[in-house]
Amino acid sequence: MVVLVGRKLKNGEHGVLMKLIVGMSGSSGVIYGIRLLQLLAGKNDIETHLVMSPSAKMNISIETSWSIDDVESLADKVYSNKNIGATISSGSFKTSGMIIAPCSMKTLSGVVNSFSETLLIRAADVVLKERRKLILVPRETPLHMGHCELLLRASRLGAIVCPPVPAFYNQPNSVQDIVDHTVMRLLDLYDIDVPGLARWKGNN
Repeated sequence: MVVLVGRKLKNGEHGVLMKLIVGMSGSSGVIYGIRLLQLLAGKNDIETHLVMSPSAKMNISIETSWSIDDVESLADKVYSNKNIGATISSGSFKTSGMIIAPCSMKTLSGVVNSFSETLLIRAADVVLKERRKLILVPRETPLHMGHCELLLRASRLGAIVCPPVPAFYNQPNSVQDIVDHTVMRLLDLYDIDVPGLARWKGNN
């Protein structure tokens, strides 16, 4: 089942230029995925495709004041994680890639081992096999050797491993500032510009 929710695109004369899959899995840090969707919702030339694991939905209620419906309303299309036959499960459905934020170690393991039991992992596997850009935002600490080996294998497969490590040169004043900087750096990897990102200008 595919659910069409939330805003309708206000396409310019060129229409949708980018289709981006946003995955959220069951690690702590669902705010990264939510903020990512918020910022992309303001981009009329980007169509977002959201898939969440059951644990991600659980963590939304634990870690934030958001409802599942409100999070889903930020995306253009929402898919059940059980819908292994959804459009994003096929390489013939062209996208610009996928961001999994946050990415749990279980999801990381599924992606690295091509264990496409769920739509979340299948979509990531498709992005890799089609040589599209897959960004993983792992949220676990400390890391044991098994975690480190999975991250290395993911990188060797072509994924970009981008843990949410905060920067402090921008002198953040709140948790929101820290989250925003990480999410904007994720979007940088797709050349998606969001005004407001504090960039390092050198120590002159």
